[in-house]
Amino acid sequence: MFLREFLDKLEAEDKLVRIKKEVSHKYEIANIMYTLDEKPVLFENVKGFSFPVFGGITSSRDIIAEALGTTKEKLLMKLVDALRHPKEPEIVDKAPCQEVIVRDPDLSKLPILYHLEGDGGRYVTASVCTIKDPDTGRNVSYHRLMEIDRNKFTARLIKKRQTRTTYDKIEGDLEMAVCIGNSVPVMVAASLGPPSGVDEFSIANTLDETPLVKCITKDLEVPAYSEIVLEGRLTREVDREGPFVDLTETRDFERQEPVFVVDCITHRRDAMYQALIPGRLEHKILMGMPKEPTIYDEVSKVANCKNVYVTMGGGSWLHGVVQIHKEHPDDPRKAIEAAFNGHKSMKHVVIVDEDVDIYDPLAIEWAIATRFQGDRDLIIKTDQPGSSLDPSGKHEPGKKTLTTKVGVDATIPEGVDKSKYERVRYTTVDLDEYLR
Repeated sequence: MFLREFLDKLEAEDKLVRIKKEVSHKYEIANIMYTLDEKPVLFENVKGFSFPVFGGITSSRDIIAEALGTTKEKLLMKLVDALRHPKEPEIVDKAPCQEVIVRDPDLSKLPILYHLEGDGGRYVTASVCTIKDPDTGRNVSYHRLMEIDRNKFTARLIKKRQTRTTYDKIEGDLEMAVCIGNSVPVMVAASLGPPSGVDEFSIANTLDETPLVKCITKDLEVPAYSEIVLEGRLTREVDREGPFVDLTETRDFERQEPVFVVDCITHRRDAMYQALIPGRLEHKILMGMPKEPTIYDEVSKVANCKNVYVTMGGGSWLHGVVQIHKEHPDDPRKAIEAAFNGHKSMKHVVIVDEDVDIYDPLAIEWAIATRFQGDRDLIIKTDQPGSSLDPSGKHEPGKKTLTTKVGVDATIPEGVDKSKYERVRYTTVDLDEYLR
């Protein structure tokens, strides 16, 4: 479903908030989005700018599932299928995203947000970025961009991720296009991180039709129905990037990062700017949810995996829950090891049975309380490679962060009367019969 079609659908269902009052891009929009719990929202009147601002279209699994024509419970398998069967998109000659072409770009005309006091500057966050690697082809991912000049950003490029790998191995500038204002299939696909050589736009096209168009000034393709496209290059110049808030809702530190020069901006005649507030729901879901298919695939090699959830409480990065159908006594332990292989930044993982709702933190806690014994069901792995986002990890300059990883087997023990571990269920009645 294209972006505008989906926004119309949300509005028809009374799920889109419209704000007509004039608002400021300097903290006010971010604070309103936060106060709304990131419900889909459209700001029609942004002070000093001609572009409306919208956000919140990936702020819950239910909204994402609706955009992809499925349910929250079936979402994982839809993503797994798209990863396994990417479909090359159609290339079109004309596209809405190129209705207006600006060859002398001025970033001050875009309502790029200030999010929080203490940030390094105005940041583009809902930034779907595409490059081409000379060996593996097109790659699509997210990179936060901090405005530093009239047509310049610093771009956060994480080491060992594809954009940084390509940037480091070539000489000269690396062409990159940044798409702002995208459909849910494009946003989800860009976050998935498939193996090198697998094209994320083809994954988006499997999730739903995603035609592409060639850029005006770069040898790159972008979604034809994007709202705004920044065509530019990652240069060899570096400059300050940060501070900025990350997944754990703690502030990431300042770094020296490559300067991204914008050479051309294209956009729709009535373009909308997309905002995504850092450290909150959309940011977390788009980081954590894409790791679930990779965890699922790894666990499925050793056990009958039913579902996976990278939890919000763990910053959608550090904690996971894996649901299995236990066929052998050692399945949970195998699943723990496989889950850590499927998401190497994960710190804690809980394995549960099919009767436990993995999306309910109370149900997970209940399973640990009633089915887990520390001396029997706990796996501890010390000095493991971990995530730099974890402030409690062991951080040394120039070295990989180290952490202690913990796996919890919260499945029903073997050789017991399983009926003693089953949760009782009351029957829901029709209260109208009693309250007339």
